[in-house]
Amino acid sequence: MLARCIEKIYIWRKRARLYSIPILNPHTLRRLFQRPLCDKRFLDSIKCRWSADSALLKMGKRSRQRQKNQNQLGGRKDDRDNNAGWGAGYADIIKENKLFERYYKELGLVPEGEFEQFMDAMREPLPATIRITGYKSHAKEILHTLKEKYFKEIQEVEIDGQKIEAPQPLSWYPDELAWHTNMSRKILRKSPLLEKFHQFLVSETESGNISRQEAVSMIPPLLLKIEPHHKILDLCAAPGSKTAQLIEMLHSDQDVPFPEGFVIANDVDNKRCYLLVHQAKRLNSPCIMVVNHDASCIPTLQIIDSNGEKDVLFYDRILCDVPCSGDGTMRKNIDVWKKWTTSNSLHLHGLQLRIAVRGVEQLAVGGRLVYSTCSLNPVEDEAIIAALLEKSEGALELADASADLPGLKWMPGVSSWKLMTKEGQWYSDWSDVPTNRHTQIRPTMFPPKDAEKLAAMHLERCMRILPHHQNTGGFFVAVLVKKAAMPWNKRVPKLRKHPSSGSAAQTADSPAGTTPTDASPSEAAPEDVEGGAEEEETTPKGEKAQEEAPKRDSVCGPPPQKKMKLFGFKEDPFVFLTEDDPVFTTIQSFYDLSPDFPKQCVLTRTHEGKKRNLYMVSKELRNVMLNNSERMKVINTGVKVLSRNSDGEEFGCAFRLAQEGIYTLNPYIRSRVITVSVEDIKVLLTQENPFLTKLQQDSHAQAKKIGMGSIVLRYQPNPDNAAEPQCAIELCGWRGKTSIRAFVPRNERFHYLRMLGVEVFRDKQGGQGQGRRDGGEEEQKEGETTEQGGAEQRAEDTEKDVGSAEPKANGGNPGTS
Repeated sequence: MLARCIEKIYIWRKRARLYSIPILNPHTLRRLFQRPLCDKRFLDSIKCRWSADSALLKMGKRSRQRQKNQNQLGGRKDDRDNNAGWGAGYADIIKENKLFERYYKELGLVPEGEFEQFMDAMREPLPATIRITGYKSHAKEILHTLKEKYFKEIQEVEIDGQKIEAPQPLSWYPDELAWHTNMSRKILRKSPLLEKFHQFLVSETESGNISRQEAVSMIPPLLLKIEPHHKILDLCAAPGSKTAQLIEMLHSDQDVPFPEGFVIANDVDNKRCYLLVHQAKRLNSPCIMVVNHDASCIPTLQIIDSNGEKDVLFYDRILCDVPCSGDGTMRKNIDVWKKWTTSNSLHLHGLQLRIAVRGVEQLAVGGRLVYSTCSLNPVEDEAIIAALLEKSEGALELADASADLPGLKWMPGVSSWKLMTKEGQWYSDWSDVPTNRHTQIRPTMFPPKDAEKLAAMHLERCMRILPHHQNTGGFFVAVLVKKAAMPWNKRVPKLRKHPSSGSAAQTADSPAGTTPTDASPSEAAPEDVEGGAEEEETTPKGEKAQEEAPKRDSVCGPPPQKKMKLFGFKEDPFVFLTEDDPVFTTIQSFYDLSPDFPKQCVLTRTHEGKKRNLYMVSKELRNVMLNNSERMKVINTGVKVLSRNSDGEEFGCAFRLAQEGIYTLNPYIRSRVITVSVEDIKVLLTQENPFLTKLQQDSHAQAKKIGMGSIVLRYQPNPDNAAEPQCAIELCGWRGKTSIRAFVPRNERFHYLRMLGVEVFRDKQGGQGQGRRDGGEEEQKEGETTEQGGAEQRAEDTEKDVGSAEPKANGGNPGTS
């Protein structure tokens, strides 16, 4: 009975995902496994749940069918033009907002005589921009392909009498790795030549080699000045384009698979975290961790220092790209034209300030925080910076970043501004605000009154990018450097609790009446650490300290203490393997891993049963995860390096290599490596199951010496042959009895073939053009990157490996269990 129940649950869950209807969470599913068969009461409750869920499922199915029929008939229940085609819903939106024009014209943020140009630019579509992933060794090859092939071919193209402008590099982005063009998606689909270019962009984007990102969105990571050893926090990371930049900069040294630094990417929205995971997974980095917390009270984390003592984790770099009204995105988000009002900024100001305060609290002394918004409103921009500087009492300094991005046009920040309500009422000072408005308008929304203090802030160092200056979106960015601990985080040292004593002794200089509630980092309760109280940087490690109560009128005080609440889907556990785990015995001998292979950094996602996949993280992230499992909700981390092979044990190892982690694991592999040529790679990526005899002589000889099982196919560039790729290529493969093949996902196959000069594109039906075979099914992504993110998803979706079709007669099937 229980087996049938479980089987039926799986069927319902699979169908339900088609209609986005939740059916039986993983917790309930696990309880099913633990209940005895005789527990009729529990099974009856599950049966009732089935009835309710099946009703919802049928409703969702009927609704979906009605929508499908309605779309086929072309019928809509609103007044929109049915014949206008895709995107007709925006036809009724008039790009005009009188309140917006009146507000910004009065503020004077736009230079005199340029306001009409500013408004005209806001009404124009935003040009498309792409960024090449800079840290990968393939970046130069992709750039060469773009410049010498696609960009040259589209220079003379005309569509509907409109000449397509050749893409141009962004003058302020380093190494010509960012480009912009006036082509829209509609234009890209109108020409077969541009269609190939569009497919190239889509394919390379999915492979993680290109990112389609707005130009101004690329600015904040550049201003952080990231180095490989930096510990980085992205407070509001989703959807992840800036996070991808942070990862790239962390891996600037391609010869170091595990940089000392890491990126912790956070977002408050659980569902958007999975979009963030998807973006980060494309880069295959072991130094990224995605967490799900409210940025305004993200917990303080602990780590073990070099002396073996617990210490508070402070970040060297923090990106604070806060939620905003988004009036700088009107060129791409057309809804903002009709939804914009001054109330949006007033409502968001408090949240933005709380997030920024939490950011500077977690920043290390000497660290760098970049605050940015896609809003032009001073209430969301300079007002936040001024409030931080005023309350920091000299602990923060607004850095001058004018020379960091040569070629970027920007306007300096303003030091005077005023507020306007949605009714059109202006206020220039807090004293003018009536009492009934005090809950909506706060003192920190106005510039400081003290002229000397205001001048010392140097608000002109803030950078505001206007759309008409360089044909971009609107943006605001400011760089803050932390000079000392925040004044509200200074604490009085207290004696550390001795293990043999039951309580901590209080020193003579402790404030009278205080209790030892703030324990040392090694003894602090989770709720104490998560409440937002920062440990004093100057306090000796291991000592306890008492936080001074913030002033009542201090707007920038630390957020109140509260326990962490977990929302969204329950994730599978992250279980680190011990160095003596039996799983390493065969892996070590089969692949001849070097002695310095970090076994302690290998983890899996299950406590029980066989380990399906093995992942790797950096030592620093492992340190964070082991010491903060109860303080943070981790959505995803690590890169998959090994995957269980159903038939691998008969060949000597139960795990095969995974392509997404090959560049991480490659430095430690000393066996089962075949050096291949360009012609070999072409054969392996265009033929499904080539015989060993189709390889070049040297490669064939190497393959014959290697037994059946998982292998590494390695290409080393030849500096004397400029026509060939000048970067190393690592591919996962399988050596059969008489054949050999590559385990590479479809998009990566296209990527490597383009690098080798082979024209590859898909036809209208989604197949592969030019008469070439794909070489197998696409390797499916892991279940943890989907929105469900739980064990039930991974239990249902078996991995479809590109080599699953190899016949057993030819040396065994490397399918997964």
